[in-house]
Amino acid sequence: MNITALILTFNESQHIERCIKSLLPFCDRICVVDSFSTDDTVEKVKALGAEVFSNKWENNYAKQLNWGLQNCNISTDWTMRIDADEYILPELQQEITEKLDSIPENVSGIELKRRMIFKGKWVKRGGYYPIRLLRIFRTGMGICEERLMDEHIVLESGDVIQFDHDVVDENLNSIHWWVAKHNNYARREATDILNQKYDLVYSTDINSTSSVKQAVLKRKIKNNFYNNLPLGVRPILYFTIRMIPLLGILDGPRGWIFHFMQGLWYRMLVDINVMEMEEKCKGDKALMTDIIKNDWKIEF
Repeated sequence: MNITALILTFNESQHIERCIKSLLPFCDRICVVDSFSTDDTVEKVKALGAEVFSNKWENNYAKQLNWGLQNCNISTDWTMRIDADEYILPELQQEITEKLDSIPENVSGIELKRRMIFKGKWVKRGGYYPIRLLRIFRTGMGICEERLMDEHIVLESGDVIQFDHDVVDENLNSIHWWVAKHNNYARREATDILNQKYDLVYSTDINSTSSVKQAVLKRKIKNNFYNNLPLGVRPILYFTIRMIPLLGILDGPRGWIFHFMQGLWYRMLVDINVMEMEEKCKGDKALMTDIIKNDWKIEF
């Protein structure tokens, strides 16, 4: 095998050991780009033998990830992107170990299935499993698209294949932390919607030849259908689809909480931010950009 894992961190003491230990069985290098954590994240990373690189966070995941791709001196054949609150299941560890060295030369990317665990509950339905993500790619062939939310790895060229097993997304922080995080996400996603509608700045976008087909389809549905529905109506429609046709109702009480918070509350919050911005700016792109940068504190 010949693979380097790349992780971004800021105060991830609660998660980082679990993540790194799940990577040790198959990774040649583990590189952590830390945004000057104030807890013991860096100490834990070093104790496990991973390498630490420090870079100031600019409120943009894509910029930080791309900085890591460019500055961690990755020389292995493959690079893996993984978040600090994620970990690799033993089945996927074995699959990577057995398959990676025999991947055909025409393949530049590998999709993994993400398994969402919310408050100890595997969210299996509501369209949330399996979500396929391009997480392993040939070094130098992938870059993170410059979006504020829902960013994906874009490949320079080559085919994409799928592995069978899961990377688990299980954040252990409190619901207070989750709400605060999604308050910030809501403004970032509202900015992406406004950017698409008013052409505020240039950003890259995934296409059918460079990334995951599932992600491409979801982006097209979101941009061409969902974002054109009336504000306030679309979150209700989306939540209803997740709960009934996509069987989210079968995920049980903790699953219901997740679908409500992520599929209705959060989506409604995005719409309210869009509504407030449009009412305040009345199509004035310069004013809109100024508020996003100076009031919302978001850098494109």
